[in-house]
Amino acid sequence: MHDLHRNDTIEVCVYFPPKINSAGIWESKTSPSVILKYSLPVLELHMILAFFVTHLVHFFLNRLDLGIPILASQIITGLILGPMLMVANVDAFKAIMFPPDFGVQIIDTIAIFGFTLFLFLVGVKMDVKGAFKTVKTAKLIGFLSFLLPLIFGLIVFGLMGEKNQSNEVQAERVAITVTESLTSVSVISCLLSELKILNSELGRLALSSALVGDLSSLILFSAVSMDKKWTKSIGMALLNVGAMILFGIVLVFVLRPFMFWMIRRTPQGKAVKDMYIYTVMLLAFGSSMYAHLLDRSPVFGAFLFGLAVPEGPPLGSALVDKFECFVSGPLVSLYVSTITMRADPMRLFADLAGVKFNVILGVVTFLAKLLGTFIPLFVTKMPLKDSLAFALIMTSKGIVELSGFSNLKDTKVIQDSNYCVLVIGVLLNSTVVPILVKFLYDPISRKYAGYQMRNIMHLKPDSELRILACVHKPENVGALIGFLNTTCPTEESPNVVYVLHLMELTGRDTPLFIAHQKEMIAGSSYEKFIIAFNRYEQNNCGLVTMNTFTSMSPPDMMHEDICTMALDKQTSLILLPFHRKWSIDGSIETENNAIRKLNCSVLETCPCSIGILIDRDNASTRMLTKSPSRSSCYSVCMIFIGGKDDREALTLAKRMSKDTRLSLTVTRFVSGEDSENNYLLDWEEMLDDKVLKDVKHNQAGEYSEIMYMEEIVRDGPHAAEIVRSIVDGYDLVIVGRRYGVQSVQTQGLSEWSEFPELGGIGDLLASSDLQSRASVLVVQQQHYVDVDVDKTNYSSSN
Repeated sequence: MHDLHRNDTIEVCVYFPPKINSAGIWESKTSPSVILKYSLPVLELHMILAFFVTHLVHFFLNRLDLGIPILASQIITGLILGPMLMVANVDAFKAIMFPPDFGVQIIDTIAIFGFTLFLFLVGVKMDVKGAFKTVKTAKLIGFLSFLLPLIFGLIVFGLMGEKNQSNEVQAERVAITVTESLTSVSVISCLLSELKILNSELGRLALSSALVGDLSSLILFSAVSMDKKWTKSIGMALLNVGAMILFGIVLVFVLRPFMFWMIRRTPQGKAVKDMYIYTVMLLAFGSSMYAHLLDRSPVFGAFLFGLAVPEGPPLGSALVDKFECFVSGPLVSLYVSTITMRADPMRLFADLAGVKFNVILGVVTFLAKLLGTFIPLFVTKMPLKDSLAFALIMTSKGIVELSGFSNLKDTKVIQDSNYCVLVIGVLLNSTVVPILVKFLYDPISRKYAGYQMRNIMHLKPDSELRILACVHKPENVGALIGFLNTTCPTEESPNVVYVLHLMELTGRDTPLFIAHQKEMIAGSSYEKFIIAFNRYEQNNCGLVTMNTFTSMSPPDMMHEDICTMALDKQTSLILLPFHRKWSIDGSIETENNAIRKLNCSVLETCPCSIGILIDRDNASTRMLTKSPSRSSCYSVCMIFIGGKDDREALTLAKRMSKDTRLSLTVTRFVSGEDSENNYLLDWEEMLDDKVLKDVKHNQAGEYSEIMYMEEIVRDGPHAAEIVRSIVDGYDLVIVGRRYGVQSVQTQGLSEWSEFPELGGIGDLLASSDLQSRASVLVVQQQHYVDVDVDKTNYSSSN
């Protein structure tokens, strides 16, 4: 600007719109730190510091192996980067964390934006309908988890109230009491995921109860968080309430049907169009703006809209897949560190009366929620440790509570000293509760106690065979049905088959378990595989009973669903598909290591016998159709070395050989050496001879066609040669797993093992080096667990 009335000339340069990024460190020759005068570099530095320090702290806490969740590390990061550095008077860090030119508005805006997206995704993953379908125990506990802390908190508020207490102090304490009473399903879901018990019986019950408690507290908390100026006028308050009711009506009757229309426009199995994703996100931001216009937190509007989004695939899963990685990582870390940076321990004792009230209130509400959730389960005869672990889970606090306290601080409802006490309380809760839960509850060590003799060997001659068949993909269906056809169900000994369709949990917070009804499958995404198994049941009318289920859960917890269902349905055999698929020419087409990891987990923890079906060239599908013709003969070889797994495999093979369309060859590998005078070895040999006795002599024609032969085997390489020479002559080869069992016949095979979890012979038959089209079944007999049986009889269906 030039002043024409004076000799001096003054120039003022104004950037419009404001420049948010610098020209680099060379912009100012005197001070390269000029980049810290721009908002974008400061924001980037803040995000880097928050993310780096969080994971550094979490790395050291993880070394303790106590199960401390990452939220505790994020809170500690905020305390380090905020008040501690301020006390240390580190100017460089103060310039980054609290820039003088534009304060922390930019950083706070990005942080609250990230948390808004986080709460939106939490709403997307929540199953509101599930809250009304849960068992009575979960509904009761969910309601008590919110009501009892609120009642006892208000009692504390009344007892500690002073005569001349100001309205501001009363409003502050009531708001804190309501927030302390919250039960958040997202917080509990994160804790269960960290502890890897999301799919356990206790985890499912906790999620159901938390969902009821969350919905119960939602309305009351939103009313308390209403800005004070709305409460000054009854007319404005009614207008606000009416506007929110109108918003709810639009969500339920306009926007949710609109999103279902998007789903119907998406072909089955195809990804949702990007245009639909953008539209849903714009509607989420619009809901946030609408809530902001009503002087509510924008987070509240986004969360409500998220509840209206249909959870699960295809729309809910697409939203979660696209945004959760970045939102739950850097943005949430930034948000937690930003709001905890504002907790100044130096002002902790500025209001001693407030600190005293908050400490007592925190302890009382914690005990009220703990006892209120512990007693109903303990009186229903849940074990003491499980009841305590469940109650502790329901008392957990996290990012939702921090957000509530931060919102109250932003609206000047609570003071700095009280805010610091509340943040420290969340830190203690998020640190101590996971440690205690991990100590009290270990579902793997005793989950299948008392489940003895659940295998094929110990079945009575005319009892039904219960099988749990697991399906991941459509290509698994034909192989499993083909094998089921070989198990020879009869009127005296029928098959009861439970089919479990395993799907990865996406777009949901709560694992889903669906029991399909045969008359209600039309149009569902599971229709094809259900129809295939129902057709198999019809083809074996009176001999086979089919029951189909679908389970959605995280991949690392699917084994919990499999083992729990095997336990509940009292199955004797679990059929698992192999993780590798072969093409027609014998090459490897696909390989899924997640399925391999799942199979290994089931092998370690399963309460009954297991069979892993390795289908090469669709060999097992040759038994798909029943035909009495001998020309459709299906040849099976059972390789027997010895041990309980081999005896279980041979028992299954003998059952299969009763089918007139099937021929069985039992090939026994013997070492040719004299047995040592060892009692255990002699006993095992006696058991082997007993199960082989009727096979050797083929007594009374009990089995249709069976051939017994012996091969003298020197060592593992010799066994490999024999296997390669005989395998191509059969459609199916059955072997025992014999994992970790040492014998002369398999000595040396483990040195080049590709899949050690299958045992020596099983690994050889599944190897890519073996060019064979014969399918393979690797059998493991049930493992036993010695624990107290009486403490495992509780069921969440009470």
